[in-house]
Amino acid sequence: MSKQWIRNPMNMALFVWITCVAVSGAILFLVMTGMLNKAIPKKSQRDAWFEVNNQILNALFTLMCLYQHPKRFYHLVLLCRWKPEDISRLRKIYCKNGTYKPHEWAHMMVVVGLLHLNCFGQYALCGLNLGYRRSQRPPIGVGICITFAIGAPAFAGIYNIISPLGKDYDSELVDEEAQVRIGTGEGQERLRLKSFERKYSFAVRNEQRVVENRPQWNGGVLDIWDDISLAYLSLFCGFCVFGWNMERLGFGNMYVHIMTFVLFCMAPFWIFNLAAVNIDNETVREALGVTGLVLCVFGLLYGGFWRIQMRKRFSLPSYNFCFGEPALADCTLWLCCCWCSLAQEVRTGNSYDIVEEKFYRKQTDSGSQLPISPLAREDGVVEFRSAPNSPLGSYSSPTKFSVGGSPSPSRLSKGFYSPDRPLSTLKEESYVRGKDETMTPPAPSLIEREGTEPHK
Repeated sequence: MSKQWIRNPMNMALFVWITCVAVSGAILFLVMTGMLNKAIPKKSQRDAWFEVNNQILNALFTLMCLYQHPKRFYHLVLLCRWKPEDISRLRKIYCKNGTYKPHEWAHMMVVVGLLHLNCFGQYALCGLNLGYRRSQRPPIGVGICITFAIGAPAFAGIYNIISPLGKDYDSELVDEEAQVRIGTGEGQERLRLKSFERKYSFAVRNEQRVVENRPQWNGGVLDIWDDISLAYLSLFCGFCVFGWNMERLGFGNMYVHIMTFVLFCMAPFWIFNLAAVNIDNETVREALGVTGLVLCVFGLLYGGFWRIQMRKRFSLPSYNFCFGEPALADCTLWLCCCWCSLAQEVRTGNSYDIVEEKFYRKQTDSGSQLPISPLAREDGVVEFRSAPNSPLGSYSSPTKFSVGGSPSPSRLSKGFYSPDRPLSTLKEESYVRGKDETMTPPAPSLIEREGTEPHK
């Protein structure tokens, strides 16, 4: 799979681009945080390293915008034309499952507009970096440009998920000709009934699945070590696990969640530190750096927001320890222990089957197995039990069935008698022998004598 992916020239170029961004970003991070002060003791040298890597990153992101911007202009043209073939093409790009969404044109226009804003913000930042020396760049202008360059695509990703573009709707009733009439009362009623049928059709098709009406969190928030592998994944690959869990729960694309979460947790650091580079006052520079770090911590509220959505959608119990406000408690859990909260959410998702935005109880094989009855060629013990309303009451008696000519009488199997199972010709021998000879067969000689005796 990875070999086929890297053989694609576009994917190869993307891999090189990501590698260059990672290397330059790492060097810039080490210089900004002072980790290379011993290796590069002179401030002038550190400033030179900073400026070189800053310009490299600026060029890389500008190249990516130049590559993406023609596509975004093309999508804007398709939105303006809004022909049937344009609609289907845009749905495949911006709509979940490529199907019709209510008011899709307006929502697509918002997303495309934000993506254009991302490109223009990057162009303005590139102009500031190339047109001004480091000491002459306006810090406010740099901060605003970075905010739009990073914040616009992040907000576009979130909007694409929480808007109707990222939700499921019934598309059978809505075609190109019916879109104009869907606002009428009859069309809305039909759509509501059809959606109701689709929503509950799974339970009709598979009666063994049971909807969990009162689901519970799997373990407490601090029970992160209940699943060791999940605990380590949450600690070291938290962004990836979060995105995967969100997609599994039906909250949008995994990669969009990963990149958006990374931006919320990393972007404030870069914005404030890059703006602080152009300020000569050391105290102000440190204050801006600390502010960026604090805002990065508040980026964890992105996880708290989606925990609120998960709790509401699946009717999970709420925590009320924070002034009795469940939403505030969810955000506090993510701020105080994001890894524990993430592990609890993933464990809860693993405990249920997720179908049509509902939790279903996990199917177990043990409940669907029929009782084992003795085979026709085996000896077995079957325990007969009478029903509570039977005249025998709760009587139970083990009975041994032996098949004549059985080659291996040592093999035994236990089970329950099933009246629906066809009976074989068996000889029954009671374990409790007494005076009751009801089941004792007559002697063969007696049968022959009675059969040959003439009728009188």
